[in-house]
Amino acid sequence: MKPLSDTALARALTLACATLALLAAPAARALPDLVVLVRHAEKATDPASDPGLSDAGQQRAQALADAVRGLRINAVITTQYQRTRATAAPVVQALGLTPQVVETRRGDLPGHVQAVADAVREHTGAVLVVGHSNTVPALLAALGGPRLPDLCETSFQHVFVLQPGGTAPRWAHWTYGAPSGAPEAQCQ
Repeated sequence: MKPLSDTALARALTLACATLALLAAPAARALPDLVVLVRHAEKATDPASDPGLSDAGQQRAQALADAVRGLRINAVITTQYQRTRATAAPVVQALGLTPQVVETRRGDLPGHVQAVADAVREHTGAVLVVGHSNTVPALLAALGGPRLPDLCETSFQHVFVLQPGGTAPRWAHWTYGAPSGAPEAQCQ
């Protein structure tokens, strides 16, 4: 076998180094085109530990399905609680999706928000996230949007839409369904 010339050896080493650099670099994360964040709809009073939706909440869940109909949602993320799963149910049923459940961690709001943000980043296309009054604003911020106050306990109509990526992710806020109760101080 004939030894490589200095030029051929240099090219081979450059190619090998470039290949190793690519293999060693962390994989680029796919980002969804759109993230739709909502709080669960109005909850029933029973059972106290894990209530489903009230009649008003069921109506709001259907209104959510109507509101996001044209967004081409291809992934849905909820928590383990009935109220988040029931809020997402009309969307899930209409689109034939299986929701991804990211369980809350009692006493670890930052850990839960990070777990949901990581789950969102695993998807492409449009992702619907149904969370809670204290997780939706935190998740919006974790995904690159602004840090907003927590949602009021009487507030169920908010939709936050985030277009992640780039240096300045774009976001919008709108409401859907029937108006909720008046906001309290320090929340929306």
